[in-house]
Amino acid sequence: MAKGGYMGGIFGSSPVSPLQAHMSIVYKCASELIPLFNAVINEDWDEVTRLQQKISEFEKEADVLKKELRLNLPKGLFMPVSRQDLLEVLLMQDSIANKAKDIAGTIVGRHMALPEVIHEDYIRFVERCVAACKQARKAINELDELVATGFSGQEINIVTDMITKLDNIESDTDNLQSAIRLQIFEIENDLPPIEVMFLYKIIEGTGEIADKSQGVGSRLLLMLAR
Repeated sequence: MAKGGYMGGIFGSSPVSPLQAHMSIVYKCASELIPLFNAVINEDWDEVTRLQQKISEFEKEADVLKKELRLNLPKGLFMPVSRQDLLEVLLMQDSIANKAKDIAGTIVGRHMALPEVIHEDYIRFVERCVAACKQARKAINELDELVATGFSGQEINIVTDMITKLDNIESDTDNLQSAIRLQIFEIENDLPPIEVMFLYKIIEGTGEIADKSQGVGSRLLLMLAR
């Protein structure tokens, strides 16, 4: 993207528009984990590979946008939000896409199967983690309204409520993750130790999608508090 082209265009309207565009790609990246885990359960490895490549493409797209945003973010004093705050939210958003890419890469690289005992719960878990990312995107999409209202009035309450809902979703994912870990713990003696190790890694990584989404909300709250 040429400087002054696409990025210049969105900076012209608002310093938060590129952040929202980035979060939109991050959400696309994370949401592909749902069909990916379904394909893992169905042992459809062509589909798993196709989705892993799709996630990788979205992550690259997010990376390009992140670099552009960092290069073109105005350094002036007249931005409605601080440059540092925007960069912190950007990096937290980007870490969600990175995590989705890592999970998909590990699954394909190791040709990982999920034990049947966790199939149903795992899909519920990954759906809830993606729901956290969707809720973070929803909150980020309110940033231009916040800027327009000078971070005051009813808009603050709307965003605070959204972040409270995000915290609740993240709390759900913690409970689901604990239940899945317990199920694995009960059968881990029947599984190859290295497989168990990577299973726990994938479970933890999936939970981090929700944790990092909550992190986006937390940084947004800090912005509101200033």
